[in-house]
Amino acid sequence: MANESRPCPCDIGDRFDYGGRGQEVQVGHIKAYVCKPSASTDKAVIVIHDIFGWQLPNTRYIADMLTTNGYIAICPDFFVGQEAWKPSNDWASFNDWVKTRDAGKIDKEVDVVLTYLKDQCGAKKIGVIGFCWGGAAVQHLMLKNPHLKTGVSIYGVISRFEDKHSLLHPTFFIFAEKDDVIPLEQVTLLEQKLKQNCKVDYEVKIYPGQTHGFVHRKREDINPQDKPYIEEGRKDMINWLNKYL
Repeated sequence: MANESRPCPCDIGDRFDYGGRGQEVQVGHIKAYVCKPSASTDKAVIVIHDIFGWQLPNTRYIADMLTTNGYIAICPDFFVGQEAWKPSNDWASFNDWVKTRDAGKIDKEVDVVLTYLKDQCGAKKIGVIGFCWGGAAVQHLMLKNPHLKTGVSIYGVISRFEDKHSLLHPTFFIFAEKDDVIPLEQVTLLEQKLKQNCKVDYEVKIYPGQTHGFVHRKREDINPQDKPYIEEGRKDMINWLNKYL
C-alpha cells in the first residue's frame, strides 16, 4: 500500500468517499460543519480536525457518528481560513507550515463556538474530541478551559504539551501501538506524569498493531484485521463521552 509507506506525520490512509449529513454554517469569524440529532438534546461535542482541515470527509464522518449517538456535533475551521495541509505538499516544509497553526492558540475560536452552542443550539453539557493536531488541542483545552466537561484526545501529538499534566476535566487518550509520530516512550512518560499530577479521571489506552490515524480512517475495508480495533476506538470514544456528558 503506497499510502502506508510514504513518510507522513499524519497518515490518513484511504479517505472516506463521504458527503456528510450536516451543514456548513458561519460561527462568528469562522466557518463550521454542524450536525444535529433528530431529537432535541442539550449535549454537544466540538470536533477538532487534524492537519487536513475541517472539510476532511473522514472527520465529518466521525462528527455524524456522534450525532447518531445523540450529540450535537460541530467541527469548526480552527485554521481560520488558512489552507489545510495537502498530502501532495512537500513534507520538507511541514515544520514551517505547522508553526503558523498552533494547537495551543485556539481559545478565541473555542469561545465563539461555545457561545454558538449555548445560544443557538441550547447546549449545556459540552465535550471535545480531536485527532492528531486536534488531539494536542484537546489536551490544551483540558488544561485550561473551565466550560468543557470532558475530552478525548485521539493520537494527540504529546510533544506539544509534554510539560503540562494538571487536567481540569476527565480526559481519555487514545494511542496506536505502531505510531511513527508518537513513540510509545512518550505515551509511557505521559502516563507517569498524569499519575503524579492529575487529580481528575483519565485513561490512556494503546490499541495493538494500529498506526497513526486509525480511528478516523477507512482501513477496515483495506485490512480486515484492523477493523475490530477501529470499531473499539470509536466505541470507547462514545462511551467516554456518554459517561461524562
